[in-house]
Amino acid sequence: MNNILNEFISGLGLSEFYTLVVNKAILIAVAILIGIMVNLIAKKVFLSIITRIVRKTKTKWDDIFVERGVFTRLVNIVPALVLYFAVSYIFPTADAAESLIQRVILAYMITVVLFMLSSLISSINIIYSSYAISRNRPVKGYLQVVRVFVIMVGVVLIITTILNKSPLGFLSGIGALSAVIMLVFKDSILGLVASVQLTGNDMVRIGDWITVPDYGADGDVVDIKLQTVMIQNFDKTIVSVPIYSLISSSFKNWRGMSDSDGRRIKRHLSIDMNSIKFCSPEMIERFKKIDILGDYIAGKQQEIDEDNITKKANTSEMINGRRMTNLGVFRAYIEAYLRNHPKINKNMTFLVRQLQPTEEGIALELYVFSRDQNWAHYEGIQADIFDHLLATISYFDLAVYQTMSGLDLRKGINNFNGVSLPQGLVDLKYKIK
Repeated sequence: MNNILNEFISGLGLSEFYTLVVNKAILIAVAILIGIMVNLIAKKVFLSIITRIVRKTKTKWDDIFVERGVFTRLVNIVPALVLYFAVSYIFPTADAAESLIQRVILAYMITVVLFMLSSLISSINIIYSSYAISRNRPVKGYLQVVRVFVIMVGVVLIITTILNKSPLGFLSGIGALSAVIMLVFKDSILGLVASVQLTGNDMVRIGDWITVPDYGADGDVVDIKLQTVMIQNFDKTIVSVPIYSLISSSFKNWRGMSDSDGRRIKRHLSIDMNSIKFCSPEMIERFKKIDILGDYIAGKQQEIDEDNITKKANTSEMINGRRMTNLGVFRAYIEAYLRNHPKINKNMTFLVRQLQPTEEGIALELYVFSRDQNWAHYEGIQADIFDHLLATISYFDLAVYQTMSGLDLRKGINNFNGVSLPQGLVDLKYKIK
């Protein structure tokens, strides 16, 4: 064929040099055209056959390979193979040109393989993520390390192929630049170490609710990569947190709460200490009418009476002997109310306790757990409980401590109408009005 082509070109009356150039150009164009045709045929035939086979199988992983373009990228090697073998025919005597062009074609084929392997790694991650174990043991960070390693090896092979050098000799030369490499890949190395620690100790999973104060992150983990953990805050913003910061600093993981049988309610009421007093007989009779307190009041009063008789206490004065207080009865009421509440878990920590008195009164704290961990439901349960307690506290002759507001001050001064006041209070009165 080459001789026939030479005779045809010579018949055009061209010089020997131009005849050679035109000959090579035509052969190159024919080789490229054949490569394109082979590529189109391979994609139409080969990929069509692969797609049909994949659709008939029951497994899903092969469908993912097709969707991620693993086979499509592999087919791109076919035209490169055609050109690689065509070079020997086009340049039979030009060893240097033949070698250079073939090395460039080999570099292209290595690049195609790299893209194919990258798609394959992505497919493996998707397949693995479809299993339940992926939430507890994510491998995306490790696969990213594999991808980086493959790309590094591929780049070395491409460079050494074009330069016609040994990969081992090239790598030994890179050893002198190890310090620079360590600096460039510092975050990747730290991320890999942190990822191994987080995964090995099961500290973070995809779907966990975590709080990282240093980065303003408070939400669900949506992705764990080689260098970062992606967190979606409850306002739907996305925060990218360096994965090694979860090892070097503190963070809070709420998984324990989610996996438990309840969510903690820890809130207190501030009671005005001036409203605390002993229960009078009238108050006791009134408290007995409360359904959930009737048995408690009767049993407690009997216990107190027996104790006072034993100790021969002079009960003509309320300070002598034992007596119930309105705060103690209210505390018993809260406990009884919570024990009868259907949405409170009685099998977990259950406390109604007094805290240290402060300048804001004495705190009566509820430390219990709701059965429902859902945030919105939990807030509703907590609000309903305190709505009820705030509405009933006056029934026990108690008052909630509240810092005086402008409205309180205005009402207080208005009560002095017609009373002689110091000039300072008169001025204050008119300023408030």
